[in-house]
Amino acid sequence: MSELVERPPWRPSLRSEFDRPIAALAVPAFGSLVAEPLYVLADTAVVGRIGTTELAGLALASTVLLTAHSLLVFLAYGATGPIARLISEGNSHRAAVRGIQGMWLAGLLGIVVTGLLAVFATPLLRLLQAEGEVLEAALLYLRVSLIGFPFLLLALAGAGVLHGRQDTRRPLVIALVSALSNLVIEVVLIFGLGFGLGASALATVIAQFGAGLAYVVLVVRFAKEQQASTRPIWAPMLSILKSGQALVIRTMSLRGALTLGAGVASAIGVEQVAAHQVGLQVWFTLALALDAVAISGQALTGRYLGEGNQAVAWAASRRMIELDTVVAIFFGVLIAVFREQIAGLFTADAAVVSLTGLVLLHVAGQQPINGVVFALDGILIGAGDLWFLAKGMVAAFLCFAVCAWAVLATDAGLGWLWGALWIFMIVRLVPLVLRWRSGQWLSATAV
Repeated sequence: MSELVERPPWRPSLRSEFDRPIAALAVPAFGSLVAEPLYVLADTAVVGRIGTTELAGLALASTVLLTAHSLLVFLAYGATGPIARLISEGNSHRAAVRGIQGMWLAGLLGIVVTGLLAVFATPLLRLLQAEGEVLEAALLYLRVSLIGFPFLLLALAGAGVLHGRQDTRRPLVIALVSALSNLVIEVVLIFGLGFGLGASALATVIAQFGAGLAYVVLVVRFAKEQQASTRPIWAPMLSILKSGQALVIRTMSLRGALTLGAGVASAIGVEQVAAHQVGLQVWFTLALALDAVAISGQALTGRYLGEGNQAVAWAASRRMIELDTVVAIFFGVLIAVFREQIAGLFTADAAVVSLTGLVLLHVAGQQPINGVVFALDGILIGAGDLWFLAKGMVAAFLCFAVCAWAVLATDAGLGWLWGALWIFMIVRLVPLVLRWRSGQWLSATAV
């Protein structure tokens, strides 16, 4: 069917008919997506003032947590496109059923994964080269943080439901309130009352509990409005799990690359892993900020394709790519100019500050590539072209793994490790651009 649709021409312009609907979703999504990693980013800034060992422990513990979180991101991304498509087809009841069962699935998976991470905490951290005092610090942060993990997944699933309903404003409010609460509680506990690393994790748990509860209330209300059952039903939950397989493989490859990178940095040295952690958190925060357009891509692509408007979906996607690239270039310039000041926010260790400044130059340079990649990710997820995304990410991971091994084997250093991340992003970029230009994604629509 996509062969009947002509690829939209590229005509650079300051304004587009798609700017308003994109902005209506992307602007509040920007706030909510940036607020989410502020849980760890705030912890990184505060803990960096406690000591380098604590910061290194946080780096490895948060790597485990973010990897587990990312593997389950299908709870959100796998909901937005299908729910948007169902609503645009006039089937809000089915959308509500999918939403409420996604919440049940999130809660159950949260309990199971929390138990597994608690049992295997030590071997997982040892795989990341954690030893001695760094291992002790990482275990403390991880074990306390796990208390809030089920609520983090509830918030993830709930955000996917609201985004599918074209509602990004309430997720923004929840994210900002929870991130601010996390920071305030953390500052009071550590700088006011003199507690240490564990208090940093506890503050995050309290914020996650509030966010998860808020999403439960909103999704249950939506289900009741559509007269959908709020009881757990196994068939829809199993369907969600099945449709999420491709996203799990995609995310495993992505987080596998980032986790491997953290392990290589840890093997290089304590200062290097601390600098890598700061750089990676800035990279990840900017990635989620760029994902604001990807969120609008998921919701609008699902909506337009649900309405049968392939040509409109393709034209809108081009504008999303343009806007995300411009925003990415802006971020890159800011990071490059203020890299020393940014490094100083996270640690007073001169060696770590110097290394972080180098890493942030790599972060800045990668932003234009990231803008295109993340926009295309959202567009193809919204279209249901999930297996293509999964295969492309596996290929990128394999390329990165070879490069990371070479860095470790030759003792090349932290700068070369970030060079491997450049290759990772370029290998992601090329197939995505070719797929988008082909138009084959327009007829994927696998729910």
